[in-house]
Order: sequence, then C-alpha cells, then structure tokens
Amino acid sequence: MFDKKYDVIVVGGGHAGCEAAAAAANLGSKTLLVTMNLQTLGQMSCNPAMGGIAKGQIVREIDALGGYSGIVSDYSAIQYKMLNKSKGPAMWSPRVQSDRAMFSQHWRDLLERTENLDFYQEMVTSLVVENGIVLGVKTSLDVSIYSKSVILTNGTFLNGLIHIGEKNFGGGRAGEKSSLGLTACLESHGFVSGRMKTGTPPRVDGRSLKYTIMEEQPGDLDPGTFSFLKNTTVLKSQKSCHITYTNEEVHDQLRLGFERSPMFNGLIDAVGPRYCPSIEDKIHRFADKSRHQIFVEPEGWNTVEVYVNGFSTSLPQEVQYDALKKVKGFESVKFFRPGYAIEYDYFHPTQLKTSLETKNIERLFFAGQINGTTGYEEAAAQGIMAGINANLKCNESDPFVLKRNEAYIGVLIDDLVVKGTEEPYRMFTSRAEYRTLLRQDNADERLTPKSFKLGLANSQRMKTLDDRISSTNKMIGFYNKTGFDPKNLNSILKLKKSSPVKQSARLSKILARPNIDTTDLTKLSSVKEFIEKQKISKSALEQAEIQIKYSGYIEKEKLMADKIQRLENISIPINFNYNQLASLSSEAKEKLNKILPQTLSQASRISGINPSDISVLLVALGR
Repeated sequence: MFDKKYDVIVVGGGHAGCEAAAAAANLGSKTLLVTMNLQTLGQMSCNPAMGGIAKGQIVREIDALGGYSGIVSDYSAIQYKMLNKSKGPAMWSPRVQSDRAMFSQHWRDLLERTENLDFYQEMVTSLVVENGIVLGVKTSLDVSIYSKSVILTNGTFLNGLIHIGEKNFGGGRAGEKSSLGLTACLESHGFVSGRMKTGTPPRVDGRSLKYTIMEEQPGDLDPGTFSFLKNTTVLKSQKSCHITYTNEEVHDQLRLGFERSPMFNGLIDAVGPRYCPSIEDKIHRFADKSRHQIFVEPEGWNTVEVYVNGFSTSLPQEVQYDALKKVKGFESVKFFRPGYAIEYDYFHPTQLKTSLETKNIERLFFAGQINGTTGYEEAAAQGIMAGINANLKCNESDPFVLKRNEAYIGVLIDDLVVKGTEEPYRMFTSRAEYRTLLRQDNADERLTPKSFKLGLANSQRMKTLDDRISSTNKMIGFYNKTGFDPKNLNSILKLKKSSPVKQSARLSKILARPNIDTTDLTKLSSVKEFIEKQKISKSALEQAEIQIKYSGYIEKEKLMADKIQRLENISIPINFNYNQLASLSSEAKEKLNKILPQTLSQASRISGINPSDISVLLVALGR
C-alpha cells in the first residue's frame, strides 16, 4: 500500500501537526501527515482566536520562520486587536478573532498545495522501533508505514476522556474518538507519562443573546496583520466581541452542582491550566470575588454560534444552563452544546533534547500538548521546530535551536526541556528575560534570515524584510540629522502637555520623549514630506520610533544576553559523568543526570542547581 519510505511521518493534524508537516515538506522532505480525521485539519478545538499576550509574539515568530499560522489567521480573521498598547512595545501583543470554519479550511487548502506532502486518515497505535531508532509507525488496521523520522503531535487525543458532570466517555474532542495504544507503546520504551486536564465552555445561539446590555468590544480602527508578507489579507470590516459578567446568583446556582462536578468528586485528578481555570474553579478559589468576566466571542462571519469565553466548565449540562441564564444578556440563552473537561496523556518534556527529538528513541520527535503545553500558539511553535529538525536529522545536519534571547519559541522549548512542567504550560511575557529584544514587531528581523539560510523562509520574505530595514534606517537617519523650528514644534508639544523647547535640536531627541510619537511629528511639514517622498511604510515608521525611544533598554538587554551567552557556548559532552564530581551535591547529580543539559547555561537554569555547582562544572570542563 505504501510502496515508498517517507523522510518524515507526522502523526496528528492539529496546530502542531500542520506546522510540522508544512515545514518538513517545504524543506524538501517526503512527508506523510497521518490523522484520524482529515476533515478537522487545523481545527480550533477551543476558542476561535489566535494570539494574545505573548502568544501573539509566537505567531509572528512562526510567520517570520516561514510557517503558516499567521497567514491562516489573517485570512480567517473577523477582528484584530493589538493588546497592551498602553504599555511599552515589549508588551504589545496582536490577537485575532477567527472564523473557525475558514481557519480549518484554509489550513487544508495550504497543505494540499504543498509539494512533497501526502495524507492518510488512520489511527496510529504504535511505533516501529529497532535498536533505539524509530523506523516508522503502525496503524489500527495493522498497516506499517516506514520513514526516516516520526513526529508525534497527538494533542488531547492520547487516551482522552471527556467529562460532563457524572458522565464521562472516551474522546479527544467533542464528537471524535480518543487515540489508543501509543501511550503504552512509548511507556514500553521507557518514557514517563502523566495526565493533564483542560476544558472548554458551552457554545450558544447568538440569536438568543441581548448584546445591547453587554459591553461592546470592537476591533482596532486600523487593523494590522500577523504575517510580515505584503500580500497578506487585511481586514476591511470587523465583528465585535462583547463582555458581560457573572454575579452572585450565577455563583450560587453553580455551587448547587459542585458535588456532581468531576473536579470536586474525585473523577478528575489530573492537573488543569493554572491561568485558564474553569468557572467552578474560579468560584472555589476566588470566593471573595462577586463577579467574573465573560467574553462573548462570535465563531465566524456566517454563523450564529457563539463561544462563551470565561465559562469553561465540566458541571452537569442542566447546571451549566441554569447558571448561564442568570448572566446579564443570557436570560433567554439557547445551547448548541455544553462545556466539558477532558483528561489526556502527556509525556514529561525533560525527556526531550532542545531539538524536540526524544532522548530515548533517536529520530522520534514530540510537539504540542504531548509535551505538556496548552494553547494553539505554543503547539504550532513546537510543530514548526520539530518539522525543521526532523528534516535536518534526515539530512544528517546539525539541529536548529533558538536561544532564549532569540525568540519566545526559544524560551518555550528551553523551559520545557530544562525545567519540565507539572501543569499545562502557557507562555507569558514574564517568562522571557529578554522581552525588550523579543518584540512582536521585530520577529522577522530576528528569525527570517536564519530561516532563509535553512531554506524555509523564501526570497519574498527576505526582500520584504530588507526593504523594511532600509526604510527604517532612512527614517532613523532623518530623525538623527534633522532639526526643527521651536515655534512650529512648541504648538504640537503644548497639545501633548510636553515641555516646550527653547532652541533647535534633532528630531530624535523629541521623539525619545515618552509622550511624543510619530503621529505628532508627522504634523511637521518636513517630516511628512520625507515620509511621502521616501515611501516609508507604517511598519518602518513604527520600528524607527521604537528603536529611538527604547534604544537604552534595548542595548542594556543585548549586553545582558551577551554575558549569559558565554555559558551557552560551553557545551557539556553527552556522556559526561556527573557522579565522578565529589564536590557536586547529591541533588545536583540527580537533576543533571535526569535532564542531561547540553550547555552550561542550560544547567544553570535547572531547579536545584546553584552557582557553586556551576563553578564545579566549569573547572571539570577545563574552563
């Protein structure tokens, strides 16, 4: 049936699987995507949105590398917002509300147009492994498919169990069966697994809601895009989201079902996401709060289905319904389907190398929720990195690894493989110590040249980047050498309640003021004429302002990153014997033998490793 051997087999068609398959195929690997349902490629299992705090930075990084998540998000967007605009640019995070059906369909369209990529609908139940090397996969129909490498991106499907009140049944997503067999297969090869939990809220009929008594949340007046490509889709019109709140009546109604909740009666003992708790968990943990926000999010352009964000629950269906009817604007609500919780298997990510290849089995890669993460964006980021590295492995090339000072993706993977996780891992800007360097606006500058060198980002992306860098430098040069007439400028400064100037200086000095931006300076004829004559783009203007205004912070972080990089450059041999170092504590030996860090910098980030341990390692490594 399969008369050829593939380079890469990707198991799973979610966000991680789609990015992995696209990356591997676009790099030239003969790739097979195996999934249990080809109709749900790129399916948004939970909320119909991409991006958000720190997650938006990740989507832009995926796009900068040549991935598809940003392109698909722009194509299917029904609303765009840049979050945290009141804060510094390190915190700005793009987010789109998506048309759920368009998102999945466009993913499939892009994948079907990708050369070197085949598809097969089946359940993978085990792996073909010989002498510690993966050789392929076996399916539930006992079909063996052979390859040089395998990427597992099984999401919530590994032994998935869905809970609604006292009822539970196998499934990886509503209406879809769970994946069986792979966990046992991996455990037989020495992998350590665990259980995690996530949940989803009810979907309701938007025609039954009273939007007029809720708070409207429109999109940005001048919407941007995720993708750095010039020909990306820009929103011409947008759909509003809305906000409403729970109240004490809602909480009292929900409490009536707590004894039937699988979270409280012992049916679920897996760990759920700390930063996205269920509504019953919010009421239990934050009993002093009289209300909680509910985000009312449309599911698309041409559907009345609505996602009730903030009301994730596994309570019995009738309890969910009775409580939701007491929410302002939901008095006449009609259910499409109830919310539910789902338990699933994951594998402790400390069993991975930074390339996402497993330590136990060569040429086997894990990406997505199988590694203990939560979120589309985190999964997609791991997917593209696994796809790149599986291709490199097939070609006997060194792995592609992003450092913590190079990308949020680097922070994500480093956190997973060095620190591990006991709860669903979600990215935040606070996890990145170099977030001023890792802004959403400069993801292409950081990553596109690296990806172009690999062969994934195409020449069009490089030309777009080169054009923007050139325009940005022109604008910075103009600000640095152009003076101003105090009379003309003071009228602008007065409107912004900024101190007047008494003598001429360079425009860059004025732009560096915290309450002055590019829009203010374009009121000066000289600035406006230069922008129009040189055809400076909006993104180049933004870059110029950020680099001038925050140059001190940026340089400070670069210096800090350079210092840390010295430890990153000190490699630790794979078979290094930590037990021979008498000066190391027992805890340090245990942790180092378990994690097997690849560099001294990684070793320094392991919990329980202290500076004296690093000093011992430095001496032992001859440094």
